[in-house]
Amino acid sequence: MTYLVGKIVLDVVAGAPNNGLAEDNNGKVKQLRVGRDVHPYVSAQAFRRWLRDSLPVQESRSPVIRSGAGAKQQAYTAGRPDLHLDDDLFGYMVAVKKESYGRETVLATGTFVSVVPQRPTSDFGTMSRDFPAGEHPVIHSHELYSAVLAGDVLLDLPRVGVFETDGTGLRTALSPAAAEEAVKAGAEKTVLRSVGAVRLPLAERRRRVDTVLRALASVRGGAKQALHYGDRAPALVLLAPVKGGVNPFTRIVGADDGRPVFQADVLREEIEAWRDELDGPVLVGWAPGFLGDQRERAVKDLADLVDSGAVVFGHPRVILNGLADRMGAGEHDAWFEDPAA
Repeated sequence: MTYLVGKIVLDVVAGAPNNGLAEDNNGKVKQLRVGRDVHPYVSAQAFRRWLRDSLPVQESRSPVIRSGAGAKQQAYTAGRPDLHLDDDLFGYMVAVKKESYGRETVLATGTFVSVVPQRPTSDFGTMSRDFPAGEHPVIHSHELYSAVLAGDVLLDLPRVGVFETDGTGLRTALSPAAAEEAVKAGAEKTVLRSVGAVRLPLAERRRRVDTVLRALASVRGGAKQALHYGDRAPALVLLAPVKGGVNPFTRIVGADDGRPVFQADVLREEIEAWRDELDGPVLVGWAPGFLGDQRERAVKDLADLVDSGAVVFGHPRVILNGLADRMGAGEHDAWFEDPAA
C-alpha cells in the first residue's frame, strides 16, 4: 500500500488568483489571520478546479447536474468514477430519490497558504471610457499580493480506479446497477480494506495516475487573469512514495527573517525518521530561479542523499512527467497493491 505524499509550492507575483466576498466595490482576496498576521491563501477547492481544468481536453469530465430551486438547490456530478477520471480522483456526493452514493477523495489537497505574512495591496481603478465630458467615473478597487503559497498533497494509489460497493452512505461509491455496468465493461470484483469493491483494469489505473501527474506539471487557472496573469504551475513540488497515509514532509518550507526558505535539515531528518516507510526516492521538482540560490544550497547540503539516490532534484515538469512515464510503463505497479485487501 503506497501513497504519494508531499508538498506543492506556488509562486504568486502581483496576483489575485482566488477571491473572497467583496466589500462594497472592493474585491477581496482570500486571506486568514494568525494572531495579527495576515496570510493570503488559495483554497483547496480552487486549486482542484485548476487541476481539473488542466486535464487534457480529450479526457472525459463528469457532467454536473443541478436541481431544485432557492434554498433547496443541489448540484452534483454523475457519480460515475468508472467512466470519469475526475469523479474517481476528486470524489463526489450524490443523494437523490432516497439513495446516497459518494466517494471520499483519492487526491487530497490542502489549502495553499502564504508561507510568510503578506498584507494584500488595494489597487484603485476607474471606468470612464465613452462617458460624456464632466461625468463622474465608476470607481472600483481590488486586492492583490505577491507571496509564496504552500499546500500539502496526498494521492492514495491503491484506491485509484477501485470503487466501494459494500456498506452504506459514503462508503458506497456505486449503485448496484452502475457496479454491474462497470464489471461488464471490464472491471473486476475485489476487496479493498475489508470492503467489497470493483476495480478497473490496471492499464486504466496507470493511465489515470499518468494523466493527473502531467496535469499537475502544467496547472493553469486562477481569477483575474486579464489584470494579473501569472504562472500557476508548481514552482516547487516534493513527492515521495510512503507505505502509510502519513505525510512527513509538511514542514519542508518555512520562514526565516520574513522570507520563505527550503529547510534541507528538516527534509534530511524526516527521511531518516521515516526511512522504513519510504517506498522509493524523494522527488524534488524545483524551478530554476525560484527562491534565489536556495536550490543550489539544498543540493549541496543534501549531496550524500542525492549521490545515494534517496533524493532526486530536477525541474518540476521533468520530475512530474518522469514519474508519469514510469507509472504509465508499469514500473511502480506494486504501489497500486494493498496487502490488507
